[in-house]
Amino acid sequence: MILYHGTNQFFDVVDLGKSKPNKDFGRGFYLSADYEQALVMAKIKVEQLESGEPVVLAFEVDELEMRQLNMLCYDEYSEEWAEFVLLNRRNKSAEPAHNYDVVYGPIANDRVGVQLWKYESQAIDLPTLVRKLQNMKGVTFQYFFGTEQAIKLLKRL
Repeated sequence: MILYHGTNQFFDVVDLGKSKPNKDFGRGFYLSADYEQALVMAKIKVEQLESGEPVVLAFEVDELEMRQLNMLCYDEYSEEWAEFVLLNRRNKSAEPAHNYDVVYGPIANDRVGVQLWKYESQAIDLPTLVRKLQNMKGVTFQYFFGTEQAIKLLKRL
């Protein structure tokens, strides 16, 4: 399987130490199976940092090897997915909030973030949050590689 990572500069080695905390699935390296989605993320990164050029890096990973790791998959928005994202986004510790090597699931983009905020501020309950998310169009998915063991599976193309 080919996965893509959108960024603002080329690099040769994935360094988990450079990843940011409080992301959807925690501190880790995020990829997409969709080149266009990775390109959009690269453009956003350039805009946020006001530096660099949009770059999409390609990696190959053996799906069978990946599935032998401690992996969690969410094929759609669900209460469990929402609680997992909130657990990671709220994590104040330097330690990960979970012990998964790889996580696959929907991205909590800006529109999703608004709904998560409504839930956190108790404007909506969890079933309403999930119902609103499931009715959104354009659901995009991401892969999270959060351990050195997982990173070793990625072969740069």
